[in-house]
Amino acid sequence: MSDEQHQNLAIIGHVDHGKSTLVGRLLYETGSVPEHVIEQHKEEAEEKGKGGFEFAYVMDNLAEERERGVTIDIAHQEFSTDTYDFTIVDCPGHRDFVKNMITGASQADNAVLVVAADDGVQPQTQEHVFLARTLGIGELIVAVNKMDLVDYAEGDYKETVEEVKDLLNQVRFDTDDAEFIPISAFEGDNIAEESDNTGWYDGEILLEALNNLPAPEPPTDAPLRLPIQDVYTISGIGTVPVGRVETGILNTGDNVSFQPSDVAGEVKTVEMHHEEVPKAEPGDNVGFNVRGVGKDDIRRGDVCGPADDPPSVAETFQAQIVVMQHPSVITEGYTPVFHAHTAQVACTVESLDKKIDPSSGEVAEENPDFIQNGDAAVVTVRPQKPLSIEPSSEIPELGSFAIRDMGQTIAAGKVLSVNER
Repeated sequence: MSDEQHQNLAIIGHVDHGKSTLVGRLLYETGSVPEHVIEQHKEEAEEKGKGGFEFAYVMDNLAEERERGVTIDIAHQEFSTDTYDFTIVDCPGHRDFVKNMITGASQADNAVLVVAADDGVQPQTQEHVFLARTLGIGELIVAVNKMDLVDYAEGDYKETVEEVKDLLNQVRFDTDDAEFIPISAFEGDNIAEESDNTGWYDGEILLEALNNLPAPEPPTDAPLRLPIQDVYTISGIGTVPVGRVETGILNTGDNVSFQPSDVAGEVKTVEMHHEEVPKAEPGDNVGFNVRGVGKDDIRRGDVCGPADDPPSVAETFQAQIVVMQHPSVITEGYTPVFHAHTAQVACTVESLDKKIDPSSGEVAEENPDFIQNGDAAVVTVRPQKPLSIEPSSEIPELGSFAIRDMGQTIAAGKVLSVNER
């Protein structure tokens, strides 16, 4: 790890457009995956008659399509460029990609949208762009992939660019903030070096564009918020909650409070990578021990914050949601499961306050009777059991959620305001 600034990068786009291959290629080109590992995957891919999938294999094998357990896991891959250390937020070909993008262990700062030149904009492309817009992703790099399949034709590239621009305009994503690059993740064109195959293109290559992304502001000035992933008992230490610092700083000696369990104590030790550290900052995964807090006092989904400024616990909250896939309609009284940071809580939609026109952001209808696929709406929600959540305008890291039902992500949203209990 260098002393460089850190960025969380989402790789988004339709499932077969080459996201995994691109990620594998980026890891390979930046020396984050040793050559011999690629060779090994190449042999494996060829044995299975899937030659050419070696880069995708890198991702899938590192992820081992992680056991489909409760935890929302992400194939976390790191690579470094001249300017940034990137963590890729992505689940190759994963049905729950959307859920991960929203409640993943990291919110993305910027995104690379992968669109295949031979296939153009697909429903999933639209869904991901819409989400990126809703979740406040800053800049978008559009990688027009699979140029090798269209013989590097400028016409096909331009056609794809126009399609994507139309899509971005629909969701009011500023196309001036988007950079378009013709690439082949499979062949390596325009990723780490300029390609002779696209003589007609004179813009930045992908690694340059990544280097030139704006730097995110580290959320160290915000109050401490550390969602708990697990609670362990470790002999000789005692109870050790584990989680990732989302905002603020966790120092040894701090008085902290866990919500909604409502217990508090003093931080005795903080550990990172099995070493004791004096403090932890945003992005750090830590285990820590708190005097006076036992294993049964706290649980996954609790949020740790300063005792004098504890995390909010919602009686109700108002949120803006986007419905992505629901078989019928959503009405008042609907009670799916909300996934917010590490918490999973059934919540009831108490009222549908207004329907929003997704293309303009204006109110399309006050108090609609129902909402359905493709609709954006403002709703009031009542958690069925205590839930710690924050307005996304104040602490975005704890202000977005995914709504799941029937084994799929049906909607995503962000918290507008919290009515504390």
